[in-house]
Amino acid sequence: MAWIKRTWKAHEADEWTKEDWFAIILSPLSFILITFGLALSLFGLTSGFIMLVAGVIVTALMFWIIDPKLNAISSDYESKQHEYLKDLENIQKWENK
Repeated sequence: MAWIKRTWKAHEADEWTKEDWFAIILSPLSFILITFGLALSLFGLTSGFIMLVAGVIVTALMFWIIDPKLNAISSDYESKQHEYLKDLENIQKWENK
């Protein structure tokens, strides 16, 4: 799947791309498949088990597509938050003297 980008920089990941649209489509599809699959499999129907397995596969695919973007944004946010807290601590130390 070379047409799915797996490495992101934070400023790239913050923009809307085709990977976001894949996640938008796959998210409700996985919810529907897992919900109906679980309900039908509780009745012992083969179609329910098939839908449940399909829902798990679609969910895994969705996370495989969108997780690198979320990790890039999250790590950028964490580094900015760390710098902010360090600056805030330096300001606080200055005011206490």
